[in-house]
Amino acid sequence: MKRILFTILLTGITLAATAGTPTRGPIHEESRPAAEQTAAAADTTARSDRARRRKELRTDLERQRMASTQGEQRFLPTRKRIDREIDKIKFAYKGEVMMGLTASYGTLSSDDTDFMIIVDKIDASGTIATIKPFIGYFYRDNKCFGARFGYTHLDGKLNSLNIDLGANNDINMEIPYLDASSDSYSFGIFHRSYAGLDPKGRFGLFAEFELSASTGKTKFSYESGETIKRVFSDNTQLKLAFNPGAAVYIFPNVCATLSFGLGGIQYTAVTQKDAEGNEIGSRKASKMKFKLNIMAINIGMTIHLWDKKKE
Repeated sequence: MKRILFTILLTGITLAATAGTPTRGPIHEESRPAAEQTAAAADTTARSDRARRRKELRTDLERQRMASTQGEQRFLPTRKRIDREIDKIKFAYKGEVMMGLTASYGTLSSDDTDFMIIVDKIDASGTIATIKPFIGYFYRDNKCFGARFGYTHLDGKLNSLNIDLGANNDINMEIPYLDASSDSYSFGIFHRSYAGLDPKGRFGLFAEFELSASTGKTKFSYESGETIKRVFSDNTQLKLAFNPGAAVYIFPNVCATLSFGLGGIQYTAVTQKDAEGNEIGSRKASKMKFKLNIMAINIGMTIHLWDKKKE
């Protein structure tokens, strides 16, 4: 009897203990402890920060790559960086041969002056004439090398000149007869670069650099007392000149040009002789001057041979 009661009591205790134990099942966020929730939130934040940093790193790398590419485009080789595409319009083609002639002529007379208050009884005149044939070869489109020959004649005469600044200034001067004439010959090489102004290549500008040497003789006559005396001089000159200009095709193969002498660097040597040919003096001079020289305005005509069809 006692054994039966003990068995029943033990069974009841076991059932009571089983009923007090919680049943295992899915764990919900509401049932998690606060520490576990905090750790999960921290882990989520860390993953988000790592993703954000990776995105920022990719953005920085992309930005550096673009900056490097732009830098390569910005710092191009000098030849490409300074190219203004002035050769895009072709005025003359590679392989052309041009033959031409430039000429200038000018006169000066006392009739063109008006100094009647200071200068009286002036009788002066002068003439300068220049002719220069040349030939050139276009080694590239719009660019050519060439050679030029030249002849220049200059003469000036002063029959009388009286300068009177008035009795109060006590300056009265009279210049007697003077006569000067010069003939010189020159040879030079030049480089000319053209730039077309219209799509069909009819109008253009050019820049020309010329290295030339010239030699000639000058005769100078003057009145001394009642006699006329004469002296002569041998002249030699080396010059590096800049001659820009404009050109226009008036026919398919014929081009008219207008060029201006803007000066340059020159060296001159003069040896003076008397009427018997004896050397009586010499002079050497060098100078660098850039300005418009009205005596070096040349009108020319060129013929382009073996021309290709203009596009």
